[in-house]
Amino acid sequence: MRPGLICATLLFALAVFLVPSARAATGDVTIEAQLIWGTNEKPDPKLKAAEPKLAAKFKNSPFKWDHYCEMHREKLKLKLNEEKTVTMSPNCVISITSLGDEQVKFKLFGKGKLANTVSQALPKGQLLITGGDAENSTAWFVVLQQVE
Repeated sequence: MRPGLICATLLFALAVFLVPSARAATGDVTIEAQLIWGTNEKPDPKLKAAEPKLAAKFKNSPFKWDHYCEMHREKLKLKLNEEKTVTMSPNCVISITSLGDEQVKFKLFGKGKLANTVSQALPKGQLLITGGDAENSTAWFVVLQQVE
């Protein structure tokens, strides 16, 4: 066998066996999900306030609440096309799937019913926020961000 043919065969083998592995790795992400409660009433001091940077984002948006509290936080490590479901509270369940290339599919369930499905890019440094109204003129939000 000629040296050029051996080299071409090795390059082909690398392309077939290594490149798919590298592509699969692009779907691996770590997502942090936070359940946030928004209210105008002074919250119970036992509740953890949302991080100042996140609270500032809420206050500089169309949302109208004075206080934002973190009710639950989870980190999910996802492989390409892997779906994980997490109970954020008795009334809030989320499901996240890594679609690759920083794309995620996010399903939000409230009181056992599908409330919202979102598929979009979630690059590091950006937030995906969705939520809804709650009792007594309050609101809840689920905030997703890619970490690590």
